[in-house]
Amino acid sequence: MLPSHGANPHKLFQQLGIPQPEHMIDLSENVNVAGIPQSIRNSWTEYVQMIEKYPDPQGEPFLSAIANKHHISKECVLVGNGAAELFTFLAMFLAKQRVILVHPTFSEYEATLSVHEAQLIHVEVEDVCTWSLPMEQIQQEMKQAKAIYLCTPNNPTGVLPPQEQLQTIMEWGEQFNCYVILDEAFMDWLEPEPTMIPCSEQFLHTIIVRSMTKMYGLAGIRLGYLIAQPQLIQKLASYAAHWHVNGLAATIGTQCLQEEEYRKQTIDTTIEQRENWRQYLRNQGCVVANSQTNYLCFQLPNPQHTKQFYRYFLEKGIVFRHTENYRVLQGEWLRMGLKTAEEMKIVEQEMTRWFQQTAIL
Repeated sequence: MLPSHGANPHKLFQQLGIPQPEHMIDLSENVNVAGIPQSIRNSWTEYVQMIEKYPDPQGEPFLSAIANKHHISKECVLVGNGAAELFTFLAMFLAKQRVILVHPTFSEYEATLSVHEAQLIHVEVEDVCTWSLPMEQIQQEMKQAKAIYLCTPNNPTGVLPPQEQLQTIMEWGEQFNCYVILDEAFMDWLEPEPTMIPCSEQFLHTIIVRSMTKMYGLAGIRLGYLIAQPQLIQKLASYAAHWHVNGLAATIGTQCLQEEEYRKQTIDTTIEQRENWRQYLRNQGCVVANSQTNYLCFQLPNPQHTKQFYRYFLEKGIVFRHTENYRVLQGEWLRMGLKTAEEMKIVEQEMTRWFQQTAIL
């Protein structure tokens, strides 16, 4: 079993006993390769001055910026030290309750829920490429569950389920008193955003989690937010430490929400690169999921070659994200985040070489 990872590839090399090459292309992480917006770099001297000041306990000015962006009340928003913290609060809220996970999905859900002894109900999609939801099974399970987690767009496949299906599940949430937790960490990559936030006020059991990490390159800052009904926001906020979101993150996040041109340019570049790579992989005989994000999930023509492929590229300094710790995928798929054009050219050359060598064998 390969060690679980996503970013921090040096740990992977250490655990596998493979010498780490001097130059490395880390396809295992899926943060915007463009990096933070230029406006953040230009204002860095001003931001540094905030280190000496205590932050606002509620995460202002970011809290108000989120409310304004989504046209909702501030009472419906909880700011977090990354989406990871917010999922920890949700796990505390759902401790020892029945919770549905729809696989394949983000591994942190199970990790946080298990710590708090949630009773996990595992449901599998009908088709990986389309992340087709087993609606009848979901409906039956929701009747006896406290919550269901849905990653939309999905991680690791990048697929977004139809809004009609999500709307139906949200309606079931009201009918069965089951919380519907939508993880929209990668929603920024779609234009226009098919977010369910506009529906959140009419659905008392819908919870939406967003991350600032992926689009705006803020992995080291840690910033996210959650949208739900005010009573639930108050309950989840009670789990947080005082000043749990630092002032630097709150200010930078506020600036990032204004970077619409940066976001749109990123999306345009990503769509072109993603579709070119989707076609390249299919030309090699791979099966590719219908990703709408900045990463692709694919299966080799012969899945039995996956480990060989994975290690070959590690030794070349190219790190894919394996799927051995994902239900349904079972290590037979790989995920690759999109990087710079120069880096992806190197990856393409190595992949072409590997496919040609494999075809000869």
